[in-house]
Amino acid sequence: MNFIAVLVISSGFFSCNSAKYHHYNQDKDKDLKYLLEPLVYAEVTARRGHTVVLPCVMRFKPPHYRVKWTKIEPPSQGVENIVLITNGHADKQYGSVGPRASLLHAHNLDVSLRLTDLELEDDGSYRCELINGIEDESVIITLRIEGVVFPYQSHHGRYRFTFFDAKEACAEQDATLATYKQLYRGNNNINTPRLLTLTYTFEQFWQKTYMFGSVFFIPGPFNSAEAERACRRDGASLAKVGQIYSSWKFQQLDHCDGGWLQDGSVRFPIINPREHCGGIAEPGVRSFGYLSKSLRLYGAYCYR
Repeated sequence: MNFIAVLVISSGFFSCNSAKYHHYNQDKDKDLKYLLEPLVYAEVTARRGHTVVLPCVMRFKPPHYRVKWTKIEPPSQGVENIVLITNGHADKQYGSVGPRASLLHAHNLDVSLRLTDLELEDDGSYRCELINGIEDESVIITLRIEGVVFPYQSHHGRYRFTFFDAKEACAEQDATLATYKQLYRGNNNINTPRLLTLTYTFEQFWQKTYMFGSVFFIPGPFNSAEAERACRRDGASLAKVGQIYSSWKFQQLDHCDGGWLQDGSVRFPIINPREHCGGIAEPGVRSFGYLSKSLRLYGAYCYR
């Protein structure tokens, strides 16, 4: 493969009310007796590091019941990905999400799921299932972690990543491999046609979320080692590729100056394309590729 599909999802300092709620029509093959159909938000959009509520409300309580929250998409291998089970008196959390999960309990019939410190892997669909003998029923809520999809190429050249290499490279750049749905949504939200073209050359794409810190530029000229030292003097480190994409997407980082990044590449982010600034009409993060680290021509993009 040539590049990695990365969706940049970075966390920010926002409260849970920054989540976005979207309505869509759920499967209505079975009328709900005990659970309310989500009225206006069957899909929730939030950012990494935030707190979010996945809504689930009962019409009334049956005499004996349990409510089980399960993550159903993307599917786990071999076992059911249970997040939380309650019998109305006690709650029990499960798996890696469990310690960050609790019920909202806004009122007596509220069994909405509250997730804190959202992570990239929390993206997906969740089922709220009321278990009442033979009258089990459920509603499905989708959680989307807001981010940006971007391509990433190995410094060894094009088509150099195996699947496992790609996953490792994503993690090194504070990102994850994009899913098909994330890649599809990313292409629909990006103006430039170049990204869609890359998709069909089978490079890798990543997903990166909004981040806690910020990226800033220090003018050079530096070689790669000097750029790293310049960042350290300011209490920072050279930015990762995911971090510069996140700052470009969510913090409107705009600099017409090439700068060293942690992976040894030289890039610059553009929000407002202009003359003598890369020669490309669309916004984006431009790359000079992986140059000799001894070149003393560029500044430094730092993260703290």
